[in-house]
Amino acid sequence: MTAFIYPATPHQRKHGPRGYVDYSSFRPWLRDEFSFSCIYCLIREQWGRVTGDFDIDHFIPQATDPNLTTDYDNLVLSCARCNQVKLSQHVPDPLTALTVHHLQIQPDGSLECYSREAESLVLKLDLNSPEMISWRLLWIRIIELARENDTDLLNQLMGFPTNLPNLGRLRPPGGNSRPEGIANCYFSQSERGELPAVF
Repeated sequence: MTAFIYPATPHQRKHGPRGYVDYSSFRPWLRDEFSFSCIYCLIREQWGRVTGDFDIDHFIPQATDPNLTTDYDNLVLSCARCNQVKLSQHVPDPLTALTVHHLQIQPDGSLECYSREAESLVLKLDLNSPEMISWRLLWIRIIELARENDTDLLNQLMGFPTNLPNLGRLRPPGGNSRPEGIANCYFSQSERGELPAVF
């Protein structure tokens, strides 16, 4: 079930690009920031089509505060399904509420919550619907079968995408408030031969 483990600690932003007038320009930064996965349900880019499957979600909805539309720290990487369900709902901060101390996936595919924040997020995003539970169970089994029978497939499903964004080449118009993150981006790790086969 390693595909569905929420992080052990709250997410600390490693990038800080500024100045883009279109929030879609933050996509390469957010892909790296959130390890090519939906922050809410943990679906990975490697499990489907990158184009059209992933959106940029505004944690504080644009309708609530348009000034945060292009604020990097208000943006997260979300799959299209979770983004569509969330819409303009106000939810607890997923960077802190979605950790193993707040919720864990059970053997039956359901999410067990240990805090009100996690319960609220799971309820508002319908993450414990029968469809979502079935979907998680399906991927748990696919990963298990790949681990038992097909190492190449396992590496493809649990590894990094081939189109890692080279953030060192990007020049945000307003600069980068966290330039030290470039050295730790996945492209830089790959260039140094430090990128693990799976994550």
